Amino acid sequence: MDSVLLLQAFSSYFSILLSILQCKVSVLSNLGRVFISFLDTMLSLNFRLCSMSPCTISLDDRTTMHFWTPNHRQINKPTLVLIHGYGGNSRWQFFTQVWPLSRSFNLYVPDLLFFGKSYTNWTARSELFQARCIREGLKRLSVNKFSIVGISYGGYVTYRMAEIYQDEVEKVVIMSSGICYTDDQKEEQLKKIGRNVFDLIVPEKAQDMRLFINLCIYKSSPFKLIPNFFLMGFVQTICKKNRKEKLELAEHMLSRKADSNLPILTKKTLLIWGEKDNVFPVFLAHQLQRHLGSESRLAILKDSGHAVNIDSPNMVNELIKSFVLG
Repeated sequence: MDSVLLLQAFSSYFSILLSILQCKVSVLSNLGRVFISFLDTMLSLNFRLCSMSPCTISLDDRTTMHFWTPNHRQINKPTLVLIHGYGGNSRWQFFTQVWPLSRSFNLYVPDLLFFGKSYTNWTARSELFQARCIREGLKRLSVNKFSIVGISYGGYVTYRMAEIYQDEVEKVVIMSSGICYTDDQKEEQLKKIGRNVFDLIVPEKAQDMRLFINLCIYKSSPFKLIPNFFLMGFVQTICKKNRKEKLELAEHMLSRKADSNLPILTKKTLLIWGEKDNVFPVFLAHQLQRHLGSESRLAILKDSGHAVNIDSPNMVNELIKSFVLG
């Protein structure tokens, strides 16, 4: 009889404890989303303090592109376009760039399709389609001449823009973008990462988000200390949106064969790479420079990883300014 009562009491206490834990998890999850939403607002404020405003453009009845644009275009400043990669939208990826670069340039910062507020119902998932949509959006904003910066996946899009819009693009900056790899090199690198890469770049779990951060950022960073419930807030608030389409973009990029006839860009091109890049190792930077030839130069930043703009923001900003303005 005593054992039955003890078991009932244990079951009752366990049920209460489980309810408390579930409530705590729910509270932390909500707190994470609130925190990320607050940061998202602060990042928007950061852009606004740089005299920039959000703008959404309908390219057709199925496609909208979202840009951050200058409040007042200054004729004495050149125009610079920043194209982000995976790991958030334009505000999250370029928060260390907009303030210093907006002092020297008319900045235009689009959200790629399926990131932020950019979206399409078309089934195209290529970097070429992304490039054409950005160019059409810039055209609607009366931007006809510009230099362009792209990081990681955004570097692929940047390369295509420089290839097909030679009359409009003036100078090119590509950061941490494995454009010039062979099929064997790609396969070997995917094995080294040791995880399903789609789970990392479009994560559904806080643990995968943390692995992605540790893979991309080399230096000690506040990002590496964020508690799991905040990371889960980022996953639920930022990554979950249009997840299916983001995966399709990544699948298109990773599944296709290496381009043996990759065009050589005719524009002056600066390559910026982190020496400790664990996503696109630095040997890919040297391969790309050899492919581009004399019109390119390579800057390798020590103690920096794939997210070179976060590991070494001041150096990256100075390199961009001196190259584009030089």
